[in-house]
Amino acid sequence: MTYKMLVLNIDGTLLQDNGRIHKQTREAIEFALQKGIHIVLATTRNFPAAKRTAKSLKIKDYIIAHQGAFIAKNISKPIYVQRIHEQIASEITAFLESFSCQIRLVHEKFLIGNKVKLPNNMMAKVVFQSANRFVYQERYVDSISEKLVDQSVSPPNFEVVFFDENEMTDAMTAIKKMYSEVVCIPIDPLKMAIVPAGVSKLEAVRFVCSQYGISKHEVVSIGAGVDDLSLMQWSGLGVAMGNAPKEVHDAADWITRTNNDNGVAYMVKEHFRKQYRLGFLNNLKKSDLPEDGYDNPFLISSEKNKFE
Repeated sequence: MTYKMLVLNIDGTLLQDNGRIHKQTREAIEFALQKGIHIVLATTRNFPAAKRTAKSLKIKDYIIAHQGAFIAKNISKPIYVQRIHEQIASEITAFLESFSCQIRLVHEKFLIGNKVKLPNNMMAKVVFQSANRFVYQERYVDSISEKLVDQSVSPPNFEVVFFDENEMTDAMTAIKKMYSEVVCIPIDPLKMAIVPAGVSKLEAVRFVCSQYGISKHEVVSIGAGVDDLSLMQWSGLGVAMGNAPKEVHDAADWITRTNNDNGVAYMVKEHFRKQYRLGFLNNLKKSDLPEDGYDNPFLISSEKNKFE
């Protein structure tokens, strides 16, 4: 199988725990781009933050941001947008304020969050994108619901970090019963996203594939969170980062190294090094292609190979 698209999560995948992209990962992305591979970022992050990462890697394909609710190359020209209605956003905010949690209404142009004192062990769960402070405004207030009385917001998504797993479970259950218009997507045991019904990374990737004329069998996806599960299971090759939880590993076709050990670079080297540039392959007549075989340089093995 010749792969034509590589879908990458950002946090826990492209980024190391220190928030940086390693030189080897940058070189691997450049290598894949030279092969003619479409590289699509699929993230729960806001569009400006995802765009900044894409620009640093010289990626020019569509960006799937806000957990799939916002797809664009340019913020002013999205090809797909879904929003949570302002009234529902206000009601969910008021409901969540009854829990001990960090609430963030994430718009593509700004963010509104509540001021909370986070325990030391929770700081890593909340990503503050201060590097984007000049292009993306973040406002933290004592009460988001009071703020929404004066300024209604229809966000593509919420990001919510809880201090207790049981409270997150209770909140998800209640929201599911109260609102058919939204869905809660768990990211890890203490963090979830709330998006419009029908929105997910998987549906967003399917939409982008339809724009490019790419089939599911031609897609490689790499992820590290439970929100990447359905996409990985759908893709022609689903790859789990070594730092992903067990349930993600169990669902993957292939497990690469951790984000701190250049897992993306290792995967690209193993699976794309023998693939010819897509432009070259497209110019070949079908009759000129060699028969399928183990040593066929035009093919990439999809055999399950878990890196230990």
